[in-house]
Amino acid sequence: MSNTGFPDSELRREQEFIDDLYARVDALRGATEASVDDALAQGNTPMQARLERDILVAERSGLLAALNAVDGSLCFGRIDLTSGVSHHIGRIGLRADDTDRTPVLIDWRADVARPFYLATGHTPLGLRRRRHLSTEGREVTALHDEILDLGDQERTGHEDPTGDDVLLAALNAARTGRMHDIVQTIQAEQDEIIRAPHRGVLVVEGGPGTGKTAVALHRAAYLLYEHRELLAQRAVLIVGPNPAFLGYIGEVLPSLGETGVLLATLGELFPGVRATATDTREAAAVKGRADMAEVLAEVVRDWQSLPDPVIAIEHDREVLMLDDGLVRVARERTRAARLPHNVAREHFEGHILNTLTELYAERVGTDPYDGSSLLGAADITQIRDELAENPEVWAAIDQLWPRLTPQRLVADFLADPVGYLPDEDAAAVRRPVTRAWTVADVPLLDEAAELLGWDERVARARAERERETQVAYAQGVLDVSYASRTYEFEGVDDEDSEVLSAHDIIDAERFAERQEEDDHRSAAERAAADRTWAFGHIIVDEAQELSPMAWRLLMRRSPTRSMTLVGDPAQTAEAAGVGSWAKILEPYVEDRYEHTRLGVNYRTPAEIMEVAAAVVRAEDPDFEPPSSVRSTGVRPWARATADLPEAVAEAVRELTPAEGRLAVIAPRHLHRRLAARLDGVVAGTEPDLTRTVVLLDPRQSKGLEFDSVLVVEPGLYGTSDLYVALTRATQRLGVVHTKELPKALVAALA
Repeated sequence: MSNTGFPDSELRREQEFIDDLYARVDALRGATEASVDDALAQGNTPMQARLERDILVAERSGLLAALNAVDGSLCFGRIDLTSGVSHHIGRIGLRADDTDRTPVLIDWRADVARPFYLATGHTPLGLRRRRHLSTEGREVTALHDEILDLGDQERTGHEDPTGDDVLLAALNAARTGRMHDIVQTIQAEQDEIIRAPHRGVLVVEGGPGTGKTAVALHRAAYLLYEHRELLAQRAVLIVGPNPAFLGYIGEVLPSLGETGVLLATLGELFPGVRATATDTREAAAVKGRADMAEVLAEVVRDWQSLPDPVIAIEHDREVLMLDDGLVRVARERTRAARLPHNVAREHFEGHILNTLTELYAERVGTDPYDGSSLLGAADITQIRDELAENPEVWAAIDQLWPRLTPQRLVADFLADPVGYLPDEDAAAVRRPVTRAWTVADVPLLDEAAELLGWDERVARARAERERETQVAYAQGVLDVSYASRTYEFEGVDDEDSEVLSAHDIIDAERFAERQEEDDHRSAAERAAADRTWAFGHIIVDEAQELSPMAWRLLMRRSPTRSMTLVGDPAQTAEAAGVGSWAKILEPYVEDRYEHTRLGVNYRTPAEIMEVAAAVVRAEDPDFEPPSSVRSTGVRPWARATADLPEAVAEAVRELTPAEGRLAVIAPRHLHRRLAARLDGVVAGTEPDLTRTVVLLDPRQSKGLEFDSVLVVEPGLYGTSDLYVALTRATQRLGVVHTKELPKALVAALA
């Protein structure tokens, strides 16, 4: 109880602040909506005014999205300084109004808010008291006060002697199938990583439950706050292991007021391609090897072919023969320019046209008596121009140096890889041309795009066709407008009419241009459609799983090498995964990267972590897991059975929490049998993590957490997959099996 005898007065005071805060937010929201509506209603304005309008719309729309996203959880803390000043801390910063710059709410990312996360009784950083506010919607439900100035005798009745109540409440809360932000409970070691300088590569290593993903997401929010101008233009890319994971983390950044980040899987990083098929483990390993870059370069060179034995071209009743020697010279001269294949084609065209011109000129323009040329420069130019109009010439060029798309190059290679790969590897990756793309194909497509380049002449021709279509459409709109005006003023002498139509003030071409200029896409949206986009910062989760070819793709997206890589080599499971930070980064930055490790496990109770660690120690006796901060007193259990689906159904009934989520983690080939016995569970689709019971395989469970977990047939898992599956639970863990368990797991569960 408070020394003052009025503990509720503190709650009342904070509730009054929250009420006033949301009154300001509601007013700001209304004013922002009105300003956006007014700006959009301006219609066709001069170019500069329209640019200013678009900037205003983007800024205000972003503010509106931020306000809507954090509504109901805007303020979560307060710091009282020994100087007598107090600051409320929230997910975004707010000032009193446009004229009064006094902050009403301090953004958690501001320097003045940092003592909220770092102050201790030993190092109070100028704080007298730190207060955590618990809220439900707009109602303050609890206060937790930490006394940092031990000489201060004032008490409120809401003291938290250890300062851990808020953290433990968050850790023990029922899961919802969506990751929550940790902005209220960021720990000191996490804060150091979140606020680390953004230049260069930062590696954040941490075992299960250390919060490395949450730290990376909060780091993205911090960087967008600290370097808003740069990163708003270049965007931040966050790469996750699968779509379910991206859905799981998708609400974190919006809850922190940030909505302009691109979240994508590796399979979504080649515009126009969506990876929907699945590779075998062997195929993924082959496709991910670094030497695939050299293989694809060889494939491209082989498309630059030679005649077998000659190509005959008829021109003006003469037959010109392109043989191996002539084309070889043209090919070598073109290759000497060291340009991408499609870009170099223009040079090859020139060499072939010159060669054919020389052949024809020699045939028809040589004096039969002395062998001298009868043709002048103008004649030679005319012959070349005429040859350039000959379809047979272009058919020959298309045969010898075809324009290629990355899709065609990779699909044809995978359909017939013999000769480029050892027989065993070729058999592993061979697939029909019509088969859907896999995640491992996307880095190959990206590599192919680099090798091929983009012929700007093709792009210009396509743009011109699109422009002609737009102008024709614009002309149609103007014609309709003119027809409507003619009908409305029928019988009125045009000379006497002062009413202007669209025809009077704009033509079709300018009208089409105005439509092109109105691109309201965010930087993230534009980046998603542009393979060559250079991001301001890239965050990669489960980074240890990516192949060397995948890293080539990502490094192209980050020429400044501004990256945060998050992962745990002990959890490497993909056959193509590099699993070593040095091997990943040395080809690109040598040893110029920062490495830090998170060592505290906030998710996994000590009882479960002991079992999981024992499995890894069976292979690596020196393995040290992260230290768990809590214990539940509930031991994991294992149950043998002869009827697996029935045993799983019974265990699900036993483990399903009254609130929260349960994951059944099983090998993929068992999913249909198990789903048939589990109500509401569907096999073979992307899991809906918001459902009470979710069926996953070990790879799908990476980065996720659930209140309870049931691991099925762990004897079929590799060590890494089993370690991942065993460490997903925040409360209870069970094992059901028909096959023999790994010896280390038997011993740990005994």
